[in-house]
Amino acid sequence: MGKASRRKRASGTSTVDPAQQRAPFVARPFEGLADETEWVAMREIIPSATARITVTLPEGAAQEVTLATVLPGAMPALHRADGEVLVALQSRTSSGDASRDIAQALLVAVAAEPGSPVTSVRPATMGTPRLQDMVSPDQRLEPTVHEDFSFWVAEDEATPEVAAALEQTNDAAVPTVRLEELPSAYWCRMGERTYIRWILGDDEDAAVTALARLQAAGQHTLGAGTVLLGAFRAAGLLVPVLEVPADTAPTDHTEALLALQQRYEEAITRDEPLTPDERRARDGIISRQVTLR
Repeated sequence: MGKASRRKRASGTSTVDPAQQRAPFVARPFEGLADETEWVAMREIIPSATARITVTLPEGAAQEVTLATVLPGAMPALHRADGEVLVALQSRTSSGDASRDIAQALLVAVAAEPGSPVTSVRPATMGTPRLQDMVSPDQRLEPTVHEDFSFWVAEDEATPEVAAALEQTNDAAVPTVRLEELPSAYWCRMGERTYIRWILGDDEDAAVTALARLQAAGQHTLGAGTVLLGAFRAAGLLVPVLEVPADTAPTDHTEALLALQQRYEEAITRDEPLTPDERRARDGIISRQVTLR
């Protein structure tokens, strides 16, 4: 080994191009973005939704983008003939950082010719910007939940073949409603059962502890006929899943949800050691957790 190489190793420097280095794993890929919980909802919870944002490209130009939960054929992105750029949040992740993967798809779509689908994207690397580098930290994300996937098809693209494929996809869509009164809470109906999924924006361990305190005190549900089934782990956040009576409408639970949110916010500020009952409740919540992706 030459002297120059030894000096570089000794000083801890590296000549490896960041574009050749694997992107590191990030447990909370959307942390630092406004409405992190809504990013997680679109990534993991909502079947069909879109949201408009403006990003700043690496060269400094502003670009409007339509975020979508999924796109036809699980495409990562699409540059429509009319110039609209769509980027899927639920596309396959090829690195340990969903933020970089989505940003990579976005950049490829912007560079593509109008009318071009983006069917594949090279894996993100250390040199790939993150969404946090492109999206202003105070830009809000407000998903529009759709009943079906009709947003996939522009009016001039509605051929009989496309219409047939879209109808088949729509039939499989899970009815989902965003509960406007509570941040990142979503009602959905699957078969004959109905659920509310509520994404909590706090540190996962703190959220589990607060939920355990509520469960030990019998304050963890929405009242009679409702059950806390467990919780998802999604993009580093906790998502409690509550089953509610199948014959109730989404708005029937607004008051109870707001009361549960207040109890949760009070519980998460407590720092005294867990009681034996609270520890058992915490262990039960952890044992029933399901990690998405």
